[in-house]
Amino acid sequence: MLAVEDDPDILALIAHTLTRAGHRVDRLTHGGEAPRRVQERSPDLVVLDVMLPGLDGLLICRALRADPATAAIPIIMLTARGEESDRVTGLELGADDYITKPFSPRELAARVAALLRRTTRQSSPARDTPLRYRGLTLDSDRHLVTADGRDVRLTAKEFLLLQYLIQHRGRVLSRDVLLTDVWGYQYTGGTRTVDVHIRRLREKLPMLATAIETIKQFGYKLAEPADP
Repeated sequence: MLAVEDDPDILALIAHTLTRAGHRVDRLTHGGEAPRRVQERSPDLVVLDVMLPGLDGLLICRALRADPATAAIPIIMLTARGEESDRVTGLELGADDYITKPFSPRELAARVAALLRRTTRQSSPARDTPLRYRGLTLDSDRHLVTADGRDVRLTAKEFLLLQYLIQHRGRVLSRDVLLTDVWGYQYTGGTRTVDVHIRRLREKLPMLATAIETIKQFGYKLAEPADP
């Protein structure tokens, strides 16, 4: 995996934490080098600071999501500020998760493990029957979503959230349940994360704009196909 952070002490902490967890960590301190490094080495995951010299983390995230070769690589963003606007911007650009500095090394390791665990399942040898919903097909083995025969590019977390919604269609799902079951841990960053990902699914898949029903002050429900 790749860690991009301009503070050498924080970068060393990230590398030490993830190496102890069994990962091989490539390091960068300059944002301008990140897109090329990701294209060359195709890391399993990128830990990406927001404030970087050369090219900031938000622009890097946007560039990786715009390139089909790197669009599905999981991204965890680091931000020195806890402001909601910073976190939401990163999520809207396609980040799968974010961590606010200062952070716990154990939390970082847990979030990386949870994200990798879920994305790895999509490439496991086991063959799953594609999920279908109205004109939508979700193929877990190929990590592919098609809408009326058209390929739709989703990030790792968007894919997993859509998969979960389809598997539990017709049920009212709280934001906390979605965070725990899709993100894979007791999430402490706020339920706005779910709202951002739901909005992105509605934008990328217009057929879900009305099919995903917002349950006020609680969560969401994906309507059964026969529902109006």
